Amino acid sequence: MSRPKKCRKVCCMPVVNMFAPSPYDDGGNREVIVMTVDEYETIRLIDREGLSQSECSKYMNVARTTVQQVYNNARKKIADALVLGLPLEINGGDYTICDRKDLPCSFCGCNSIFFK
Repeated sequence: MSRPKKCRKVCCMPVVNMFAPSPYDDGGNREVIVMTVDEYETIRLIDREGLSQSECSKYMNVARTTVQQVYNNARKKIADALVLGLPLEINGGDYTICDRKDLPCSFCGCNSIFFK
């Protein structure tokens, strides 16, 4: 029996959850790459906020190796969307939204424009 997945803590839902090449006409035939919310959060924390994988793992309440795997999956999906010219949707995953009890939070964007 496999171990149950642990919910990953994320700051907030993305403001925009769909990206597509322009001009884009799918004609109903093109694949959509789906990035989970927790994958999005690793990209935000590591690439946008500059956290290390270790710091990211502490914020998300998972092991560093889990963050590394989630981050690698997210980067592969971004690369596929860019190189293949496919739309990217952010949706789903195993996550819980930050309850913002620890304001100001030293890791997440709880003090960001999303909550002002």
